[in-house]
Amino acid sequence: MKAVLLAAGRGSRLGALTESTPKALIEVGGRAIIVRIIDGLIAASVDDFAIVTGYLAEKLEAGVGNGSQSGVRITYFRQEQLNGTAAALALAREFVGDERFFFGWGDILIHPKNYREVIRKSRFADAAIALNEVEDPFAGGAVYVDDNFRVTLMIEKPPRGTSTTRWNNAGLGVLGPEVWPEIDALQLSERGEHELPAAIAGLVAASLDIRGVPIEGPWFDIGTPESLAAARSAFAR
Repeated sequence: MKAVLLAAGRGSRLGALTESTPKALIEVGGRAIIVRIIDGLIAASVDDFAIVTGYLAEKLEAGVGNGSQSGVRITYFRQEQLNGTAAALALAREFVGDERFFFGWGDILIHPKNYREVIRKSRFADAAIALNEVEDPFAGGAVYVDDNFRVTLMIEKPPRGTSTTRWNNAGLGVLGPEVWPEIDALQLSERGEHELPAAIAGLVAASLDIRGVPIEGPWFDIGTPESLAAARSAFAR
């Protein structure tokens, strides 16, 4: 299986930490965030990667390399205009072709065993998305599932206190070619971007079998100094 990792953003909430360093190259436990993600996917039998870069693209590409030292292949696509995660993913459309592929944000860390499980569960459905449990998914994406963890509804950034689910879109999973028409049909979000969660929500609305896969262990969306400190504490153990 191929993988597409989205690592174009600056991470402005991290302040000075990303002034001269791409967010995905910030170290957690002595290793760059994106290297941890790649290593976890290699252990799950992924050997062909596309990384979408943008901010400080040259530094990120030089820092990660072409994968040859790890026995894998890494291809880069540059998002010259940061116009959303769906637009970023679409840059790798020819790379994945008509095959299913793993996707993930380049700043989200989980225990590496979860990658294999998400890929495994995707084989029994049209697609799969990882889920993490939170008190209120207002800051991310609320995901509603049935008793078999089939996704029935996704709501991006719902108002605080309005969700009746504790499941949050964890920002990684497996998609197939069905996602491309949804991306092509996307309207601009309130932020003026083409958002990948909206495309996935379109697949759910079209009654495709999208399975939610709860992750085991901690989940870190490294976008603030506080989340970075928490991830460093967890991965230092």
